[in-house]
Amino acid sequence: MPASSIDKQPFGTLADGSAVDRYRLTGDGGIEVEIIPLGGIVTALRVPDCDGKFANVVLGLPRLEDYAVPGRYFGAIIGRYANRIAGGRFELDGTEVRLAANNGPNALHGGPGGFNQRLWRVDSAGDGRLVLAYRSPDGEEGYPGTLDVTVTYSLTPDNGLHIDYRAETDRTTVVNLTNHSFFNLAGEGSGSIEGHELMLNASRYTPVDRTSIPTGEIAPVAGTPFDFTTPTRIGERLRAGHPQLVTTRGYDHNFVIDHQGGDQPVLAARVVDPVSGRIMEVLTTEPGVQVYTGNYLDGTLVGSGGGTYRQGDALCLETQHFPDSPNRPEFPSTRLNPGEVFRSTTIYRFPKPV
Repeated sequence: MPASSIDKQPFGTLADGSAVDRYRLTGDGGIEVEIIPLGGIVTALRVPDCDGKFANVVLGLPRLEDYAVPGRYFGAIIGRYANRIAGGRFELDGTEVRLAANNGPNALHGGPGGFNQRLWRVDSAGDGRLVLAYRSPDGEEGYPGTLDVTVTYSLTPDNGLHIDYRAETDRTTVVNLTNHSFFNLAGEGSGSIEGHELMLNASRYTPVDRTSIPTGEIAPVAGTPFDFTTPTRIGERLRAGHPQLVTTRGYDHNFVIDHQGGDQPVLAARVVDPVSGRIMEVLTTEPGVQVYTGNYLDGTLVGSGGGTYRQGDALCLETQHFPDSPNRPEFPSTRLNPGEVFRSTTIYRFPKPV
């Protein structure tokens, strides 16, 4: 059971007059997380360094209205389909499904009105848990079926942020959910994460074309800049000139997690900031993790700490199914049928700093 307390404070009002509160969960292990029902956004996550000093380790924005902008995914629940779908289309049981193309020719992160822009219902806030719910109507952003989704946030005694996803549909559809937090273990606004050391439990990845759609190949990472099977500084090979890194302006690729555990979360990634000593472990039931190094942060956004965010200032580890899976039958399926229950768990755990 989670060991944490929860309280709330007003955070702002949306353009339609809806009031939004910010919920703060405080764990017995000392960490704190703040979440708003708009997009289920994690606005802050405070963890200690090796000297016991707490800092917010996720990038955020200062005001509610700053989050309520399509295309901003800071800390949000992403759906119905996290990542990209080629051409904004796929076939489902012989019928073509058309989606909005909001990333060049492709659909990205559920479309311009994805889950990150929806005001979720607070089903419960107590016993150390925040439970958010959203009913996505049939045809929303082009996706078939009415989808009922719940996302539960809780803090565990071992300093883990536990995220549980659940979804059911009344009509066959596709589902791929994740959280899109931007991490910097040195602290929000502290600059580049290139000095962070990353280990991925992934010996393969999915190369992409010039529009960031998987080519279909599942390629070995050995001998490439994508080999993080042993702890490696993120910036060590970031400018190596590898064609895949040039295409995406840095790391923005899906890694195939080794030794997948089915219903039991397995270790997908481990990140260490040598300066602060902070450590983050990512455990998940998902088959993939998208590694993104903030390639499109361009200094135009002022963050919650008052500084601007620039390229390479954060690391996203988005646990999920593979991009474009509805068009790739060889990839793990994202299909959800009526009568089935989609379940997924991801834990961002912060062991004692070194």
